[in-house]
Amino acid sequence: MHSCSEKHNHTNHVPLAWSNGLSEGEIFFAACSSGQASILHPSSIPVAPGFGCHSLVGFRAPTEHAFSTAMAAGSPPPPPPPPPHFVLVPLVAQGHIIPLVDLARLLAARGARATVVTTPLNVDRLRGVAEQAARAGLPLEFVGLPFPPAGSGLPQDCQNADMVADNSQFLPFFFALRELAGPFDAYVRSLAPRPSCIISDWCSPWTAGVASSLGIPRLFFHGPSCFFALCEIMAVDHGLLELIAAAGDDERHLVPGMPVPVTVTKATPPGLFCYPGTELLRREAMEAMRTADGAVLNTFSDLEAQFLEGYEAALGKPVWALGPLSLCNRDEDSTTSRGKTAVDGKQAIMAWLDEQAPGSVVYVSFGSVARKLPKQLFEIGHGLEDSGRSFLWVVKEREAAAPEVREWLDALEARTAGRGLVVRGWAPQLAVLSHRAVGGFVTHCGWNSVLESIAHGVPVVTWPHFSDQFLNERLVVDVLGVGVPVGVASPVMIFDDESAPVARGDIARAVSALMGGGAEADERRRKAKEYGEKARRAMEEGGSSYENLTRLIQSFTRSEDKEH
Repeated sequence: MHSCSEKHNHTNHVPLAWSNGLSEGEIFFAACSSGQASILHPSSIPVAPGFGCHSLVGFRAPTEHAFSTAMAAGSPPPPPPPPPHFVLVPLVAQGHIIPLVDLARLLAARGARATVVTTPLNVDRLRGVAEQAARAGLPLEFVGLPFPPAGSGLPQDCQNADMVADNSQFLPFFFALRELAGPFDAYVRSLAPRPSCIISDWCSPWTAGVASSLGIPRLFFHGPSCFFALCEIMAVDHGLLELIAAAGDDERHLVPGMPVPVTVTKATPPGLFCYPGTELLRREAMEAMRTADGAVLNTFSDLEAQFLEGYEAALGKPVWALGPLSLCNRDEDSTTSRGKTAVDGKQAIMAWLDEQAPGSVVYVSFGSVARKLPKQLFEIGHGLEDSGRSFLWVVKEREAAAPEVREWLDALEARTAGRGLVVRGWAPQLAVLSHRAVGGFVTHCGWNSVLESIAHGVPVVTWPHFSDQFLNERLVVDVLGVGVPVGVASPVMIFDDESAPVARGDIARAVSALMGGGAEADERRRKAKEYGEKARRAMEEGGSSYENLTRLIQSFTRSEDKEH
């Protein structure tokens, strides 16, 4: 099996320099073996260096007939085709960056060249990934484009969704991202030869015009589940979003064309950018989806076969299921520094887990974006305490900053000493989920978290917050049978939501149901373990996702009879 950490004989062109404070019109470009980076104006961007890569996995080698013919003619066999170059453009949010970086590492480990294009702050956060790639000799590059643009009204360090300060900045943030098209165009035009393929986030439609103008094939990466993606396209094709908009708040609507019954409400529409003020963003994203050459999804056939089949038919384009992408992280460094620097206190977290009984700990984390008010934090803490279960709870630094919260968390840990640990900041989620002590996960139902939990055979308590998360919950609870809902029915504001908090009793009930005994709990654990085994097989050589990646690479490998 070829993992992300596997070494190959590539020339080492991995960026190891990091910079911020770029002025408008400048591009942070790092792709040199010396570990130095430079800030270059678009007009002076050098041709990116190539890679001396000949031992490729999944590429079409010369046939025996071609070899014999060449030898008979007295000439050497033709050289193998050059490795394809994939340029990956994630939305600048942790939940979107992490899977595309994992995909870039997988592509590089399989012999392709991969470049991740983001912003300088995110390049800096990916330092650990770049250093690991350099040690493994992988042809993986990172490019930082200047952001935010002048006049956007955003702070200079607002280069990731988790740096957005409040709800009022979210729309300006997404509209400002459209201005990345100019620097991205300049960067891609500087490359010779041109990239084989651009893989850009569904939420980054500004890449479509660049790809089209340069004649470069483009795939879109859709970050949610395929279940959600199929609901979304069916809703659009059948005019469901317009019907929902005109209906009452409490009306339930059946999503047409789904292999299983799915109902939604005005509060939980089947699509991204479905809220007031995002209409233009949605139109642009849907148009970019329609004009793409195919789709890449972070899922696997044994998990979502019926939805993948339906999505490919509805889209009318190839769909590559390549997940769970997180399973490319197999060593300790990879599982503890994905997208941010390694967490302080990581060893203490793992040591605490080592002291707990197998399957006894419920892990609680709500992703990188949503921020909870103290009143909700207090309910979570009381609910965990009242459940009587051991818990590892991640509280964001901003959430824990208030003095009353800090003091209350200290008191909670004192009351639950030995069975409760509160992490203030960032936790190594993959390392936690893969630990033998963890038997459950209270999650916001972001698809990365759901899939990481499934990949490690861990059942979940579902607590969706917004966007695709409510439909991800339906997949987990109703279709896969590996989740217990906490009972929320409406989305919350991303920051400082003032609605009534989820009550401690509901939290304790859901945790107890997940972690307790009985036929239903045992069946959830059995299914979760079975899906975990299938996930690992999908990523192994011969597995569905492994072979799909092989076919993807082959599709964009230049040869005498096929040029892209």
